[in-house]
Amino acid sequence: MFGYVRPPLQELPQEERDRFRRVYCGLCHTLSRRCGFAARFILNYDFTFLAILLSDGEESPCACGTCIASPFQKRPYCTGSSALNLAADESVILAWWQIQDHIVDSGVFRSLKYRVASLFLARSYRRAAEARPEFDRATRSQLEKLAALESEDCVSIDLPADTFAELLAAAADAMEEERRRRILRQMLYHLGRWIYLVDAADDLKKDTVSSNYNPLIPRFGLKSDALDSDSREVFAQTLDHSIRLMATAYELGEFGCWSPILEHTIYTSLFQVGKAVLDGTFHATVPKNKKDKIVEEST
Repeated sequence: MFGYVRPPLQELPQEERDRFRRVYCGLCHTLSRRCGFAARFILNYDFTFLAILLSDGEESPCACGTCIASPFQKRPYCTGSSALNLAADESVILAWWQIQDHIVDSGVFRSLKYRVASLFLARSYRRAAEARPEFDRATRSQLEKLAALESEDCVSIDLPADTFAELLAAAADAMEEERRRRILRQMLYHLGRWIYLVDAADDLKKDTVSSNYNPLIPRFGLKSDALDSDSREVFAQTLDHSIRLMATAYELGEFGCWSPILEHTIYTSLFQVGKAVLDGTFHATVPKNKKDKIVEEST
């Protein structure tokens, strides 16, 4: 997805950091097994968070093996489970349609890297879409609605944010138990809304230069590439409200061994990320070359 859903690793005890690494590596192995080697390159913290949400309260059995990130040293990882399989398939579908959206939004030259990524991921996407046709259709439908709103220069931030939120909420529809499905849909809905809005804030300067649609521009009547102090405060309250609604849904569920990771992410990290994006310090705080630092630190 977008890279904003990150556990505060330094605040987690080593036991929980190791547990996160095992599911992170487990998702990587599952992506390769189900969707092909190319699917491994979409792995990120966002999709790992999705895998944890879709898991039951117990960690799946572990195995040890090498991978492209650690070709000479075996690392423990969670082996295949229904939750990892579901998260892997849905992650590929989400990544595929995100790439297609970037191709449409980018110019001829800027879209080249996305077209290349699309070629590499095409086979993985076909496998995932065949396994999860309902989620693929739901994702495509919501993105078509989102594209229509963007083409109209929709002045509301709620309509496009809700459309993306419904897209992510659909990731829970494959859960069999009704109560858990409803809780996860609410959590993913509000997380999706938050992701869409925080991404809009993060892309504001870029979208202003490229004249791409950004819901913050018509909503706050922006004449520059930055929010003024009053608009920033209003928008920050909107972001934080989505997190609090997600937390309310979380409190209704039972997440077992995953609770410490989820709680630190929801109650700490999301607030920190939103603030860093609005302050313009997010990318300085989280350099791209340290994205997978947990893998290095846990060896």
